[in-house]
Amino acid sequence: MDNDKQRLSIEASRLYYLSDFSQQDIATRLGVSRPTVSRLLQHAKEQGYVRISIVDPLEDLDALGEQVKQRYKLDQVLVCYSPLNEYREIQKHISKKTAEYLYETVQDADIIGVTWGTTMYSVALELQQKQVRGVEVVQLKGGVSHSHVNTYAAETVNLFADAYHTIARYLPLPVIFDSIEVKKMVEEDRHIQRIIQMGKQANIAVFTVGTVQEDTLLFRLGYLSEKEQKLLQSTGAGDICSRFFDAQGNICSEVINNRTIGIELEDLRHKDKSILVAGGQQKIDAIKAALIGRYANILVIDQFTAQALLG
Repeated sequence: MDNDKQRLSIEASRLYYLSDFSQQDIATRLGVSRPTVSRLLQHAKEQGYVRISIVDPLEDLDALGEQVKQRYKLDQVLVCYSPLNEYREIQKHISKKTAEYLYETVQDADIIGVTWGTTMYSVALELQQKQVRGVEVVQLKGGVSHSHVNTYAAETVNLFADAYHTIARYLPLPVIFDSIEVKKMVEEDRHIQRIIQMGKQANIAVFTVGTVQEDTLLFRLGYLSEKEQKLLQSTGAGDICSRFFDAQGNICSEVINNRTIGIELEDLRHKDKSILVAGGQQKIDAIKAALIGRYANILVIDQFTAQALLG
């Protein structure tokens, strides 16, 4: 009798937990009543034939975020769940997480500095309207492209401004000039000086990180010569606000950096909230270098990239 009960209990459990049969279907299949199936399933759990574990992804993500926070000495790490370790899927989830965080965080009279690119545009599309007063939104770097490739610069800053019921402050310039002399001359303009100064004064900066791979957006925009691209690929790890740094977070070409207009990396270290939004396997080295350089104090990331940063 006990052997029969054990056999039926295990068979009922296989059908219920592994094959998704209903208790009524199992009863019909085994030739017993539905209450008997319920008792067999309970017996299987009591005898240890079935072991049920529940994984709380939010609890796991919080623990993972705490590890990254401690490792890189950050103020806050927001780890979001992505079902796939694929860049577009990750981008979708970290963008939504960032938008939610900004909705909770932005207050009256904040100055929000934003960059551009596909990740930033994705964040901008997820923003929720918030009734705040006196908020300013400013571009942290030039957004005019030399090529037909869309940077989403104007669209991004406009969506940010619309979400917080303000007007956008543009930096209507190429981000990297051909010569330092021209860049210095442009920076003397009163309007440009005011926008750059507002970027420095921003208490919230939202930005992503680029790579030095061949298909990176900044390389495709036509700002840099082939020789300069090879230099950055050999010495650099990534860029923030179009300023390239090496694996230790140090500027890897002062010549190129001096031709770049917009916020300096050093200024990001002094923000109340310097928010890096990034994820994906191809960006791991760049993210790690940015964190080593202490350019962010808040990180929005997915679980796959967070685990890679710890590994």
